[in-house]
Amino acid sequence: MKLSAFTVVDAYPGVNEEGRLENVVRLAETAEEAGLAGLWIAEHHFHSGGICPSPPVLLAACGARTRRLRLGPLVSVLPFHSPIEVAEQYAMLDRVLGGRLNLGLGSGYIPMEFEGFGIDPTTKRERFDTALASIRCAFAGEEVRASSATAHPIRLNVRPVQFPHPPIWIAVQRREAVPHVARNLASLALIPYATLSNLAELGDEIREYRAACPSGFSGEVAVAVHVYAGPRPDRARQALQRYLDSRLATQSAFYQEKVRRDPRHASASTIEGAGWALFGTPSEVARRLRGFEESGVDELLGIFDFGGLPFDEVDQSIRSLAREVSAPH
Repeated sequence: MKLSAFTVVDAYPGVNEEGRLENVVRLAETAEEAGLAGLWIAEHHFHSGGICPSPPVLLAACGARTRRLRLGPLVSVLPFHSPIEVAEQYAMLDRVLGGRLNLGLGSGYIPMEFEGFGIDPTTKRERFDTALASIRCAFAGEEVRASSATAHPIRLNVRPVQFPHPPIWIAVQRREAVPHVARNLASLALIPYATLSNLAELGDEIREYRAACPSGFSGEVAVAVHVYAGPRPDRARQALQRYLDSRLATQSAFYQEKVRRDPRHASASTIEGAGWALFGTPSEVARRLRGFEESGVDELLGIFDFGGLPFDEVDQSIRSLAREVSAPH
């Protein structure tokens, strides 16, 4: 199982707001030096729960400071963008990165973001499917059209290094969407704290995905969990509570519904108890990672920089865990 980093780029007034974006670039440097496989960056709009509205810009900055690390959005929210624009930006980014792009795609889930763009959220599935088909065609060098009936067909003048396109992940939070990802010949990305109860349920979803993959296609499963490997887990628990409070404040739809059904899930201790936050010494965290590997996870996306944790603690957490994971046992 690969170990990578995932950042939501959450910010908190008076905690870590200053220099937050620069710290993401530093996170990329740390991930590369520690031997992690990749770094993924979330796209969010109009709220402090995520202050990266343009992942390609921040990913390009990360690419300039790294040479090996794979980089990508998790996710590019397709209903918010023109498919041609998404294809152009990420084709160019794959060129700039020398073929290191991972492309995570999704349909969005925060009501205020849909409201800000003036988009009816009930249309997001249709918008996503149409955009995904157009992006794949554009990457392959085929003619595509904008949504306007009068638009002329175009071809990208910059295509990605990776052929026929960068590897694609689709992030889902509804279990019924899992087979849809497999049928779209895409890898699967999951953020289980918002929807799932335990590792057994995660394993069931992964098996369902594998069973739905068409013959000849073998996608990967990436799963994001909060991680802190170090001597002060209580600080990580406080930061996780800050993070969870911010997700509820931004009306993160699936997590909000989970808390409505069972208010205990608003507590950091419940999330940690369910296995979606791994806090402890490097050896303790590394031991718990094995449960995800046994569940069928191909890439564990550690959310290391959450809730305003100071960057020096984030840096040490990543390096300590990476050393433990790579050490012979």
